[in-house]
Amino acid sequence: MTFPSFNNTPDINQSARIQNPQPFGYDRFFGGKLDALKTAGAYRTFAKLSRVAGEWPRVMLHDDVRPRLVTSWCSNDYLGMGRHPVVMDAMAEVAKAQAAGAGGTRNIAGTHQVHTALEAELAELHGKDAALLFTSGYLANLGALTTLATKIPNCVVFSDEKNHASMIAGIRAARVEKHVFRHNDIAHLEDLLKKQPLSRPKVIAFESVYSMDGTIGDLKAISALAKRYGALTYLDEVHAVGLYGTNGGGISEATGLAHEIDIIQGTLAKAFGVVGGYVAASAQTVDFLRSFSGEFIFTTSLPPPVVAAAIAAVKHVRETQSLRTQLHGNVAKVKTALIAAGLPVMDNSSHIVPVLVGNATRVKAISDRLLQIHDIYVQPINAPTVAVGTERLRITPGPFHTDTMIDHLVATLRDCFQHVKA
Repeated sequence: MTFPSFNNTPDINQSARIQNPQPFGYDRFFGGKLDALKTAGAYRTFAKLSRVAGEWPRVMLHDDVRPRLVTSWCSNDYLGMGRHPVVMDAMAEVAKAQAAGAGGTRNIAGTHQVHTALEAELAELHGKDAALLFTSGYLANLGALTTLATKIPNCVVFSDEKNHASMIAGIRAARVEKHVFRHNDIAHLEDLLKKQPLSRPKVIAFESVYSMDGTIGDLKAISALAKRYGALTYLDEVHAVGLYGTNGGGISEATGLAHEIDIIQGTLAKAFGVVGGYVAASAQTVDFLRSFSGEFIFTTSLPPPVVAAAIAAVKHVRETQSLRTQLHGNVAKVKTALIAAGLPVMDNSSHIVPVLVGNATRVKAISDRLLQIHDIYVQPINAPTVAVGTERLRITPGPFHTDTMIDHLVATLRDCFQHVKA
């Protein structure tokens, strides 16, 4: 048998190499992109922090010049459950009795008893038949939305323009027809729905609390439209679970509309203080996602100690209305004080307190001054998280911020706005 010779194969890249004899400069390219971010004031730096049990909402800043405790005003651990003894004890107990990790995917390594226990707890929280755990809220949105949109034949997706990046990623990954409706604009959504045949499968994806503006989705109106036009409703409750409703079931529980929503997505990483994401829905829907979502099937499952901690957190939050009462009381105090001080608070009816700055360089400078001079940690929010020109500080009061801390925050913010000019 003879084999073709490759020695005389024409070099189709020869002329290109002669014109451009150097290989692509990867580091030069990366550096240029990073320099552009720095010039625009959008380059992100991370504060070196560690949490200290018993000190929350103060955290340890590992500053090379002056390591010290500072007050955090931007954590998504809204209720401080990440440092609660009942949560930490549950995690430690299961870590010692079982193992630090799950050992693989649930398909390969099996489902631990704590996984099914947590899923049952979450299903009950939302009044649904079943729930399915993912390793993060991001993956829950990515996996659920991609699977729904690709597996349901001829599906079309309707997405609020301010949906989280994970929802957008899931919809884009599906590569199906999609329509973006103006934020909370029910008339616009209906105009888009009207153009589709009633028989065509549809998914309406939206949020309950939009984390950067603090606005609240119109669950009642969207649910009514979904019924009228034959659509599934997919609700991201990530920034609402634990914080609203008698049991902490989110805006859907608080408004009595959980039964109207087909699929509720949530997280264990915010009000519950641990990590992980989930969806809650009918038994058929959950089994469908369990069977077809690659993001679930091919990802190592949550470690049993983390799941045990989440179970403890969910149970405690469901039973402890006082945490929600204290949080919302402090939110009202902060909003009132900031407005009285003449600071540009973005109006909303949720627990998110955005203070508009409108310039990337200025918001970073204000954040730096708060931390370096006043021992207050509030991370700047800039593009691409929010649109250019709407840069802001996103303040999240919790139940353990004191009146003294609130007074200090308001006074120092006023100082920073006066000293750091646009």
